[in-house]
Amino acid sequence: MIILSSVIVSLIALSLAGFWAFKFRKTEVKSEKVREIAGYIRVSAKAYIKREYKVIGLVAIPVFFALLFIPGLGFNVALGFFIGAVASALAGYIGVLNSVYANAVTAEASMRSEKEGFFSAFRGGAVTGLMVCGLALLVLSVFYYFTKDLSAIIGLGFGGSLLSVFARIGGGIFTKAADVGADLVGKIEVGIPEDDPRNPAVIADNVGDNVGDCAGMAADLFETYVISTLSAMLLGSLMFPNFDGITLFPLVVGGVGVAATIISVLASSFIPYMKVMKNLYCSVGLTILLSAIFLFPVSSAVINGNIQYSILEVYFSILVGFALVAGMFFVTDYYTSKNFSPVKRIAKASTGGHATNIITGIGVGFEATALPVMLISIGIIVSFWLAGVYGVALAVMGMLSLAGIVVAVDAFGPIADNAGGIAEMSGFPKEARKSTDILDSAGNTTKAVTKGYAIASAGLAALVLFVSFREELSVMIEKGVKFSIDDPYVLVGLFLGGVASYLFASLLMFSVGKTAGAVVEEVRRQFREIPGLREGTAKPDYEKTVDIVTKSSIREMILPALIPVVAPIIIGLKLGPEALGGFLVGAITVGLFLALSMTSGGGAWDNAKKFIEDGNYGGKGSEAHKAAVTGDTVGDPYKDTVGPAINPMIKVLNLVALLIVGLLA
Repeated sequence: MIILSSVIVSLIALSLAGFWAFKFRKTEVKSEKVREIAGYIRVSAKAYIKREYKVIGLVAIPVFFALLFIPGLGFNVALGFFIGAVASALAGYIGVLNSVYANAVTAEASMRSEKEGFFSAFRGGAVTGLMVCGLALLVLSVFYYFTKDLSAIIGLGFGGSLLSVFARIGGGIFTKAADVGADLVGKIEVGIPEDDPRNPAVIADNVGDNVGDCAGMAADLFETYVISTLSAMLLGSLMFPNFDGITLFPLVVGGVGVAATIISVLASSFIPYMKVMKNLYCSVGLTILLSAIFLFPVSSAVINGNIQYSILEVYFSILVGFALVAGMFFVTDYYTSKNFSPVKRIAKASTGGHATNIITGIGVGFEATALPVMLISIGIIVSFWLAGVYGVALAVMGMLSLAGIVVAVDAFGPIADNAGGIAEMSGFPKEARKSTDILDSAGNTTKAVTKGYAIASAGLAALVLFVSFREELSVMIEKGVKFSIDDPYVLVGLFLGGVASYLFASLLMFSVGKTAGAVVEEVRRQFREIPGLREGTAKPDYEKTVDIVTKSSIREMILPALIPVVAPIIIGLKLGPEALGGFLVGAITVGLFLALSMTSGGGAWDNAKKFIEDGNYGGKGSEAHKAAVTGDTVGDPYKDTVGPAINPMIKVLNLVALLIVGLLA
């Protein structure tokens, strides 16, 4: 009954998403210029995704056969890996496909009014959100129904995570290399606006918004949803082996979240338009409220005194997850919105020059780790006090049950950003640009806020996976394996886990810098060699820049993506299970801090630039603005490449450890 209900809810979500996506695709775009520019973006984005997935396939095929023949794993795990990778790829591809149609529709809607532009962009984001949570719930339910094998679901999560790492890394390198390259030459050297059609990198920049944010976030939260559900199911089965209902209970929580998201998205059309962020937060709040209302009777029916924890203890553990989502939204909004002091501090520091902007931005990023970590710590303690380690797993599941509305809010950002770029390149009147600028600025905040949510949920999911890993090690611990902080192998593992996160981050930063350098040289060359380009009488070669970024980002993504796959195997086999356990703890802890710092700091840098562009501290073209542009170019790979990519990295580490624990035994 539980699985059937989950399947029905997920199919309704997918059907609704498909219906809206079809409407976007069939909506007539009247402006020929908008159709032309949107066509460039659409063709380039689809071409990149196809090339990226071909390369990922070359890596995934050997992994599939390795899982097939590793002792203790076998066909079900390998099949799960294949299905997880394909489903995650599908989530990313549909996310891109929808956004590249929605951006043109949103651009024309914004020309009519800010309100119409908002609802168009939010509906476009809702397509991706419903598709991600619906697909994840469907795959989990159907796969478990046919296999009844939680080890096989670990393979499912591993497939989704591996694909997500590649999608996050490749898309992140693409989007930020194009963005940084376009800004450095266009804004600073030539002195033209951000989305000026004379800039040869402007199409690549808009393509990057789709392949980095839409595809990356869709694949990321798809696999986070799968991993969180898997970790709760696995922990429930280990702690309560005689009660099948507890194994399926995470599917119940997920199904309730999807149902609440569907109702909330449908109801959003009837909420009076106030301001962008207020309407978005109203939708999130309504989803949380409906989920809380629906969950109590459903939880009562499933739990019904079958485990040692009461219905209220289980229910309030899930509510802790909801509170964490609200708290992460508030804290990240505070550090990245133009309305609060952290962004204004960076903007003010820009008046002192480039160095003071960078120093203040780094400081804001460091500071932005404190409140989220306090929130996460409180959430862990409260949920553990309520229902032990299983309560922590339920809190994570509560967070991820809201993934549909969170992805909708996130995907709103790149759609609004692209709509603004299309409006500027198409020569829309100033009033229309004002509407798209408001949507774009809000989109920067929503992208930062949802990344904060993704990082927090990823850290907690990895923690629950680690607990599952330790449970799997229990047999070895009984036989004398020591897992304590005074064990030198555990300490070595802690250090290696921490340095793995930094090494991973450094490789991505180098990749963005290298690819951005190639873009800068190409943009300079075109301005130098194409007569009339600077004056606007000649067209740039957009395809050449897109091709450079595509080839470089795909080439550069391979080495970093292999680190979380190879490192646990080497450490586990060479240094033993004690070192591997320490490695996981070190990677989770350091990775969480790095991701939070980079994501919030990068978002603050971005909106500090926009705060100055609104006319503060001299406005566009001032010395403060030039310093803010420099800060933004540093913050771009922070918030859109490295920070988000750490999420799937720490989960892949834990999943590989779970897969090889049998070999260690």
